[in-house]
Amino acid sequence: MVSTTIRHVVIVGGGSAGWLTAAVLASGLQPAEEGGLRITLIESPDVPIIGVGEGTWPTMRDTLRAAGLSEASFFRECDAAFKQGSRFDRWVTGGEHDHYFHPFALPHGWGDADLAGRWLEGHCDLPFAGLASYQPHLCLHGRAPKQAQTPEFAAVANYGYHLDAGKFGLFLKKHCLEKLGVHYVPDHVIGIRSHEGGERCGDIAALHTRAHGDLEGDLFVDCTGMQSLLLGKHYGVPFIPQRGVLFNDRALAVQVPYAKEDDPIASQTTSTAQHAGWIWDIGLPTRRGIGHVYSSAHTSDEQAEQALRDYVRATGGPEDIAPRKLTFEPGYRERFWHRNCVAIGLSSGFIEPLEASALAMVELSSTMLLEEMPVTRAQMDICAERFNATFSYRWERVIDFLKLHYMLSRREGAADPYGYWRDNRSRETIPGRLADLLALWAHRPPSRQDFGRFMEVFPAASYQYILYGMGFRPEPGLARRVRPGEPDAASAEAFFQQAHDLTRRMLPALPDNRALIAHIVRHGLPRH
Repeated sequence: MVSTTIRHVVIVGGGSAGWLTAAVLASGLQPAEEGGLRITLIESPDVPIIGVGEGTWPTMRDTLRAAGLSEASFFRECDAAFKQGSRFDRWVTGGEHDHYFHPFALPHGWGDADLAGRWLEGHCDLPFAGLASYQPHLCLHGRAPKQAQTPEFAAVANYGYHLDAGKFGLFLKKHCLEKLGVHYVPDHVIGIRSHEGGERCGDIAALHTRAHGDLEGDLFVDCTGMQSLLLGKHYGVPFIPQRGVLFNDRALAVQVPYAKEDDPIASQTTSTAQHAGWIWDIGLPTRRGIGHVYSSAHTSDEQAEQALRDYVRATGGPEDIAPRKLTFEPGYRERFWHRNCVAIGLSSGFIEPLEASALAMVELSSTMLLEEMPVTRAQMDICAERFNATFSYRWERVIDFLKLHYMLSRREGAADPYGYWRDNRSRETIPGRLADLLALWAHRPPSRQDFGRFMEVFPAASYQYILYGMGFRPEPGLARRVRPGEPDAASAEAFFQQAHDLTRRMLPALPDNRALIAHIVRHGLPRH
């Protein structure tokens, strides 16, 4: 029997997830060329775009470049700014000066010396990130991660982006339609027809649309958001809730103007801990995106909104705000690829926006789909099994990493009036694998050996930044160096000095964020 050839991929849903998936697939599969795989995106005019997810990882630079996009155009059309990591305020004890950084740059000398071991032995009175990396200092001084003469997508300091999610979807849509040969169907899906026999029995055969009749395809990508129209509703793939680990299930979001047009643009996402959650603060060229993520089991909507209002007012925003309320169930699907349907974006799962994993998971999913794209239906189940194993692992690691931020907090008393932080430290809410790793890290720093995949969602260096930023220390007298001996201590000290010297040279050489963004918008950047 000759297996069905995969000739047509149908993406259901637009927004950032749908159009980013279309861009990744189309730039890799080249449907505009004769004989290329046909890619169609159907987007309902009846479904509003959620428009959250305003932060990216540095991987987005490679994704945009591979799709053939201009970085200068991206800045102009998406109200974009540079992001060099995250700053966490009041997470450790709740004190006014309690803060630490998770920068995008690896510690200087990472992999060549036991930096964490030497920091613990001789410098633990200093912030680990600030000793081992120049990037927290760039953020504190509002510096951009590159210069005006640095080519598009190249970096002096590693960076991702802050962006307007609604504008980003439109930017990708324009590029997909004008440059990448993606077919577009603006219509609403009102039904699904399945194959009734043969090799594809049970597969989705076509989507019933309101105005265009049946839209047939061989592989369907579900980017329909939290409704999960194909994978969740049609196929009934179960959802695995995670509220027992990560408590937050509500968010209030608001767009806040700058007090003055030339106010500085922050070089990082700022996350400020609250009594029952945390507040994000993202700087774009024309506004700030601010939101409060919180647990409805620990505080009321009214209390959460008051905390948001207090923060906006204290940081120079207006008194009168009208936040938009979002409700979500933290968790992910039991499978992400079932039969001839792949879920990408919110349809596959959602975890609160701490560490900005939402768009990154779309990038990872669409890239693996591109790499695993089956030629025939007979290959599809093999590809699906690999995809499902990979993304089950990745969702679990995202959850572990986010939980780490909460369980290490020492907020108590007046800093924890609702018991939210105490409950996050409860042993029964900590995933077993994370508990095992913490038992190991009581004796040695996190290392590559602790993580089994070549492409980890968060590297060991990120765990070090969070652990030591949150005040975690190995048990006294029990910490063991990865590479015992004086030569390694000397090399670690040399790397600390190099990070210091880099900071001293980079601060005066790099422009501030707003100045460089304004230059890019007016004049562009050199092309490679």
